[in-house]
Amino acid sequence: MKKVRNSAKGEYAHARASELFHVDFHEFIQKEANHTAYELASEFGLTLQDVRKLKKQLSRS
Repeated sequence: MKKVRNSAKGEYAHARASELFHVDFHEFIQKEANHTAYELASEFGLTLQDVRKLKKQLSRS
């Protein structure tokens, strides 16, 4: 079994990946069903393009 090395760079990359667009994904998913893309963008402080990217990313997972 390989040992996983921890480094400051790895920790930073992992933290950044989980904070994509600085949005709480659970809250985004809950509101996505009831709000338009424009409302989601203004609610989370994103652009419409960012909302589309998030929706696309969530549909892939």
